[in-house]
Amino acid sequence: MCIDVSIIIVNWNTHEITQGCLESVYEQTENIRFEVIVVDNASSDGSVEMVQTLFPQVALIKNKENRGFAAANNQGMTIAKGRYILLLNSDTLILDNAIEKSISFADAHPETAIVGCRVLNPDRTLQPTCGMFPSLLNQLLFCTYLYKLFPKSKFFGRAKMSWWDRDDVREVEVVSGCFMLIRRKAIKETGMFDEQFFMYSEENDLCYRMRKAGWRNMFTPQAQIIHLGGSSAVLYSQKRAVIKDSSTIKMMFKHWPLWQARLGILCMVIFYASRLLGVGIYYFLRPKEQIRKLLANHIAGLKGVLGYRHYLETLHEFSRTKET
Repeated sequence: MCIDVSIIIVNWNTHEITQGCLESVYEQTENIRFEVIVVDNASSDGSVEMVQTLFPQVALIKNKENRGFAAANNQGMTIAKGRYILLLNSDTLILDNAIEKSISFADAHPETAIVGCRVLNPDRTLQPTCGMFPSLLNQLLFCTYLYKLFPKSKFFGRAKMSWWDRDDVREVEVVSGCFMLIRRKAIKETGMFDEQFFMYSEENDLCYRMRKAGWRNMFTPQAQIIHLGGSSAVLYSQKRAVIKDSSTIKMMFKHWPLWQARLGILCMVIFYASRLLGVGIYYFLRPKEQIRKLLANHIAGLKGVLGYRHYLETLHEFSRTKET
């Protein structure tokens, strides 16, 4: 029988959250034929045993090391049989047949490669997802925090589309990675995730390649999920900033002109330097554990941008390639 959708969930030490995600998938998915593939990135919290015991019908891939988000999803896509592939974060909960509604939307829009849905916080308030591709202008607006000062401005809020209430169907440049329904035909044409991105920016890169190939990326409010947010990412602690910045820089050098990529790094340096000054003063006046952690994260991020060897190697490699 034809499988409508292959649901791929990557797990890394999120035992209880992944269990809740799987329960919501089976409880809220009806009238379509689907398979679930869990890719475990060498968890040590009993996640594998939980899946094997409670969800024996799930296809389980057990990695011996943490291969990252992009590579793990590619493993799942390699064995997927569905005409659509849903990349679903482990810290999400499906609401009201959201997967079936997303497939119905995609079927009605055959020119669409990727479909995103409405994402809510646990308290059911809106979690703004989907947005524009990273660009030098968007990077500058982010670093200056002008999008937070003027969230309803279509210019200052352009990168995250903060002015938009996510209440209508709309074509978007980037669909958020927590829920990405992807047409198999589009994946065959453009390829899977670029595995040079360990985590972060892989969805930006994929969406960029889809649109460049002539496909559309769409958002529909008809389907809704809850996204807890950052459940695996927080386990990386201060390394999270370095991993995220590394992916951002790789994205810039892959798709931007060289001069823009260099200015993009400068924007990141200015961002961290200015935040360190402000947070440092605040911590000196009112020392708190939360502020101390924020200060440590900014220090780690600035060190990463300034001195991380791979950034310099990447800069040299792209400089040589583009100049020749």
